[in-house]
Amino acid sequence: MAVGKRIFLKRNLPDPEVVKGFSKIPASNTADCMERNCAMNPRVKLMSNPDHEMVGPAFTVHTRAGDNLAIYAALRYCQEGDVIVIDDEGDNTRSLIGEVMMSYLRDQKKIAGIVIDGPIRDIDNLQTWNLPIYARSTTPGGPYKEGPGELNVPVSCGNVSVNPGDIILGDSDGVICIPRKDAPDILPKAQEFHKKDNEKAIAFSRGEVDLSWVDETLEEKNFEIIDDVYRP
Repeated sequence: MAVGKRIFLKRNLPDPEVVKGFSKIPASNTADCMERNCAMNPRVKLMSNPDHEMVGPAFTVHTRAGDNLAIYAALRYCQEGDVIVIDDEGDNTRSLIGEVMMSYLRDQKKIAGIVIDGPIRDIDNLQTWNLPIYARSTTPGGPYKEGPGELNVPVSCGNVSVNPGDIILGDSDGVICIPRKDAPDILPKAQEFHKKDNEKAIAFSRGEVDLSWVDETLEEKNFEIIDDVYRP
């Protein structure tokens, strides 16, 4: 098998009802139920203007730095509702995709969104789209189309490991990755956390909150409380 030039057509996919369940929960609430270590680096940020969260199974793409041949292959093989997740090997000098390819993904393939740890272009138009588009930056410089590259293999995007079929959840705060096998257990916890978080926000706004734990923690961590001004 030609490692570096592989296209896997099959993935283990999550339960569609589990995927749908995450669509009603902020990425931050879900991340808090995963020990807060599942969020992509904030360099991967929202570039478009969707009116909904992005959620769907990961269709992963590993490209050679600055090359989008594998992304063109993804145009052929991705499915409706997928979130395309692209690992650009840390390159930030060449755009991997622009309005032409994005139009095909939005209108013909009907993907749920795209996450690129690299640059895009045609931002003047893409920033108005309802399709969730996350990327690292923008540049007019275009990519090569030589390969190598791989589809549906483990990738690293925004410093987070993503496997094909993992659930990708994104909103205005950013993107998180929910491991497919863990998703059924995480969903009810995230739903309960979201409910309590809303109640907590209301309580804080009303001043109905006990912050005594802060004083206890500060003392436990050996903070010094000084009733005076700072003197250089």
